[in-house]
Amino acid sequence: MSEQSGAHLPTSAYFDAISPGHYRPTEAAGGAWNSDEIHFSPLGGLIVHAIDLHRAAAEGGVNGKELGRISFDILGFLAATDCEIRVETIRPGRTIELIEATVIIAGRPAVLARAWFIATTDTSGVAGGQPAPLPSPDRSAPWSMVDIWPGGYIASLDFRSVAPPLPGKASAWLRTEKALVAGEPSSPHAMFIALVDTANGIAVRQSPLDWAYPNLDLTIHFHRQPTGNWVGLDTTVTFGPAGHGLTSSVLHDEDGPVGRAEQILTVRPLS
Repeated sequence: MSEQSGAHLPTSAYFDAISPGHYRPTEAAGGAWNSDEIHFSPLGGLIVHAIDLHRAAAEGGVNGKELGRISFDILGFLAATDCEIRVETIRPGRTIELIEATVIIAGRPAVLARAWFIATTDTSGVAGGQPAPLPSPDRSAPWSMVDIWPGGYIASLDFRSVAPPLPGKASAWLRTEKALVAGEPSSPHAMFIALVDTANGIAVRQSPLDWAYPNLDLTIHFHRQPTGNWVGLDTTVTFGPAGHGLTSSVLHDEDGPVGRAEQILTVRPLS
């Protein structure tokens, strides 16, 4: 089962399973903008975990396809309370497969997600075009993000800065020792995606005490499946002149680049 290879089972978690498809966030999932909300990063990983469970149950195991793209639309406030994740296959197929997931919080849809899975074939002879890899985590300096952002999720992470961050530009590694769901192993791509939304917080263009710039979405494309515990983010944040912004990241594991992530922002002053 290649999609579950490398799955691990840490002793603490971001969510507890209540019943099939129903989850309760722990303090470790606490948001950065508001202490009463879930940080989207671990919730995004949980959605992928639920998609993996759905595919395994529907197809009796791995079917030779890998995750190529996942998009999340965040519809509103992610209250730190019980959530339900409903998953369905909306486009089955032998070479491509589209899965849709809806997160229900407080009786309302809170997140819509769609994931494309793509059949694998050997293209190693023509592979190329990737950006340069980041320096390894071992060559990067410890970085305390709790000086910038509050919340249980940020406090749960181990950060390493590749170089001193600049306004709107940063490269960093991060990892966590926590599981997505207590007592359940998760796939490497679910654990990787559980950290990607952090990108919007590492390349601070303006102080979050003075400006709000939450993301409305997260879209991730993979050209290679991620492995290992470290997530590398080479991130740039752009603010436009009319309240819109964009966080763009090249995603890395320790073997090099694996894909890209984009997040659209709503930018507004806090006073």
